[in-house]
Amino acid sequence: MMAEIVPVVLCGGSGTRLWPRSRATRPKPFIPLLGENTLYQATLERCADRSVFGAPIVVVGEKHLEFARPQAQAITRDVHFIVEPMGRNTAPAIALAAHALDPDKIMLVCPSDHHIRDPDAFVTAARSAADLAAQDWLVSFGIEATSPETGYGYIRRGEALTIGFRVHSFVEKPDLDTAMKFLAQGDYAWNGGIFAFRAGHFLTELERHRPELAEQTKAAFEAHAVDGDALRPDADLFAAINGESVDYAVMENTERAAMVDATMGWSDIGNWDALLQKRGTDDAANVVIGNGEIIGATGTMIDSDGPHVTVVGADNLVVVVDGDDILVTARGAVQRVGEASRCKTQ
Repeated sequence: MMAEIVPVVLCGGSGTRLWPRSRATRPKPFIPLLGENTLYQATLERCADRSVFGAPIVVVGEKHLEFARPQAQAITRDVHFIVEPMGRNTAPAIALAAHALDPDKIMLVCPSDHHIRDPDAFVTAARSAADLAAQDWLVSFGIEATSPETGYGYIRRGEALTIGFRVHSFVEKPDLDTAMKFLAQGDYAWNGGIFAFRAGHFLTELERHRPELAEQTKAAFEAHAVDGDALRPDADLFAAINGESVDYAVMENTERAAMVDATMGWSDIGNWDALLQKRGTDDAANVVIGNGEIIGATGTMIDSDGPHVTVVGADNLVVVVDGDDILVTARGAVQRVGEASRCKTQ
């Protein structure tokens, strides 16, 4: 019988590339961008079948618990929270969850702010990844690369395993020419940041490759306090950790990296252009959310929470109104939205 799969949902980051709708005080996972539910709630819904998944663990910052708790309880009542006093990247966050689990449990690590169009395909990939993880592979989801994206890291497939593949290599975000070569070559997938590990084996690998980080995280966890459904590691001990991503700390160093292919309509909704593409479009490829109209233009989106916005003759534009803040950006420049000074102060 396969070990229980425990979803570990990571709620980090500030989502500044979706400013002004997403802000540091209420980032992307906790706002409804596609339908009535938030991306965070959709993540929990994908793992709601208790014949496949155990009760989820949500790792969240103290300042965002006020959103994470009620939104989770609208989906499931058996969620547990690990509350970080401050962000220290994904390796410590995952290690905290691993310490909270029986060593033989399979952790399914999921970002809280991704969109997956085909949840059944997600479950199929999760089962395959869990089978590999039970054999002490550290497993990444290899997301089907459908375009030459420069904003994603890539995974190159190595030799075939009984299930999935050994990872040949992890590749940093490429330039456009390199991304086009990856797509043509066909043995590269996007790295979507979804992983499966046996909890005890992950901690062993972390200790092997980042012994200081592993020791500090363990100390912070062991000095934790419990408040109902929330576990809080010791703040002073956790603050001393030099945070690092799980990719750099473990996945790029382990000799047991594997991957499963996942074709499931995935997007990280990383910017306004990605969101426009996932929202329903009309014949002119325009999107209007809230009060607005688009005349004589194509590829344009309006998203307003109040004032009526009219765009005339301006193709490939994004206009967002959130309270007193207004964003106007060309779709080709959406990656620069995070540079806006107000993103850093709200």
